[in-house]
Amino acid sequence: MSLDRAVLMFAGFVVLVSLALGFYVSPYWYLLTAFAGLNMIQASLTGFCPAAIVFRKLGVKPGTAFN
Repeated sequence: MSLDRAVLMFAGFVVLVSLALGFYVSPYWYLLTAFAGLNMIQASLTGFCPAAIVFRKLGVKPGTAFN
C-alpha cells in the first residue's frame, strides 16, 4: 500500500468512526469529523500532512501526492 492510499484510508476511518461516535455517544464527536475535513483541505492546498509523516516513519512506501 502506498503512502497516499494509507493516508486516504486513515482519513476515511477517522470520519466514519467520528460519525458513529457522534451518533451513539455525543454530538461533540462531530468536531473530529470537521477537523479531519479541514485537515484534508489543508493538505491538498499545502502538501503538508501530519498523517503522511507518521506513516512515512512507520515505513510505508512513498506515493505521488505526499513527497
